[in-house]
Amino acid sequence: MLLPSRHAVRCLGLLGLIPALSACNSLAQLSEVGRPPRMTSITDPTLAASYRPVTMPMPPLRPPPQEASSLWRSGSRAFFKDQRASQVGDLVTIIVDITDNAAFNNGTTANRAADEKFGIPNLFGIKGRVISAVTGADSLNTASSSDSSATGKIIRNETVTLRLAGTITQVLPNGNFVVMGKQEVRVNSELRELGVSGIVRPQDITADNTVTHDRMAEARISYGGRGTITQIQTPRYGQQVMDSVLPF
Repeated sequence: MLLPSRHAVRCLGLLGLIPALSACNSLAQLSEVGRPPRMTSITDPTLAASYRPVTMPMPPLRPPPQEASSLWRSGSRAFFKDQRASQVGDLVTIIVDITDNAAFNNGTTANRAADEKFGIPNLFGIKGRVISAVTGADSLNTASSSDSSATGKIIRNETVTLRLAGTITQVLPNGNFVVMGKQEVRVNSELRELGVSGIVRPQDITADNTVTHDRMAEARISYGGRGTITQIQTPRYGQQVMDSVLPF
């Protein structure tokens, strides 16, 4: 008895999930008939199932200086204190301005031709005329040619411009901030979701409490959404599964 391969079992499992996925998708769509998509509630991002604290190589910790006789306490709010984000829970505005333009145009043409003739005028005392009468005018005659041509062209234009507020979710031991921001915008029956996360330095936050995306390390920027138009433009689950499984 032949047992099915692991790949076949995986494919059968995916095919078995098609009805369940289709049912869930249909129920989600039916629940929003006659009304726009629901917005998600505001929650603590650190409580999300996908949230993971950031760990990076850090220098050794240094104890804070003792200021027993000072009238000012470090970290206290004051009239002259810098109001930029500096601790967990503070808000900072993230500016994303991406404009990428790339154009590549390559062309290659190569031609080659070769012609070789080889004769034997004298072989062991036998004159070339006798040899030519037997083997022909030339004992060896070769010719070759090659021709190749290739062209390639790539054009890419991307523009993303947005501003949204993020929250400092973690202060790393070296003082850098982990910032996460999410925003939802609903227009008619289309819901747009914006998401930005990354690591910023305190000195890169400007006086108006903003930071640009090019100052963020490990930046993750997403711009998507869901709604009536997105459902029409997205292939069905069955089509996506068949496109992944079919070899032709």
